[in-house]
Amino acid sequence: MAGSFATGATYFGLIELTKAWITETRPDLSGPVSHFCAGAVGDTLGSVIYVPCEIIKQRMQIQGSLQNWEGKMAGIPNAHYYRSFAHAARCIVREEGYRGLFTGFGSTIGRDIPFAGLLIVFYEGLAKAVKSGKDPTNAKEFAITGFEDLVLGGLAGGSSAFLTTPLDIIKTRLQVQGSSKRYKGWCDAMTSIWKDDGFMGFWKGSLPRVIWYLPACAVTFMSWQALRNVFIKRTTDQEMNSSSLESSLDSLPTVVHSSQAR
Repeated sequence: MAGSFATGATYFGLIELTKAWITETRPDLSGPVSHFCAGAVGDTLGSVIYVPCEIIKQRMQIQGSLQNWEGKMAGIPNAHYYRSFAHAARCIVREEGYRGLFTGFGSTIGRDIPFAGLLIVFYEGLAKAVKSGKDPTNAKEFAITGFEDLVLGGLAGGSSAFLTTPLDIIKTRLQVQGSSKRYKGWCDAMTSIWKDDGFMGFWKGSLPRVIWYLPACAVTFMSWQALRNVFIKRTTDQEMNSSSLESSLDSLPTVVHSSQAR
């Protein structure tokens, strides 16, 4: 959860910065291209936090209960039952080095860059379609509502999750192998899946993946836009108050001068 919060903050913060930078420096790339790039940049840097947390979470999930683990791993040297998040991190670093916390980082980026890029492209495209049926002269009516953010975020997340399922399959295989190194890399894992399970092997778990991401992205986008609107309103109010104060101060010498003239 800590990794998800940190990643989300980094992701959405960098999306806004990247979109603003592209709009300013490369206005010719506006639209889907800029949205995809914004999502890709945000997720790439966010993955530096996300991947180690994901590695530890997956290792702890697949080990199961202590009783089952002891039955399976009895007699195997250097086998550890991870008692906590911190203990798992220490064991991985001790046995595999810090690189162990970034196992499959390349494949994670290979999955998450398309996912994050498509997510923003789909969301912005759907939002544009919704706005096309509204009156642009009415700012309140033209704005996307919280419910609309919920629906649009869910549709964008579900669609992106389904289309990137094959990449998630490969990424997970590479990450959970641990020190056994069953797969030599991305291409080897992809070839192995094709030989063992065929084309459908790349789409295993696509429905649960969509079911997970649809509500998660729906709530995420609704919350993000709500917080963004609050921040924008607060910033605007502060700027207006600052402008009013400056105007009052600017008029002060004139008042003093007029009083002295009398």
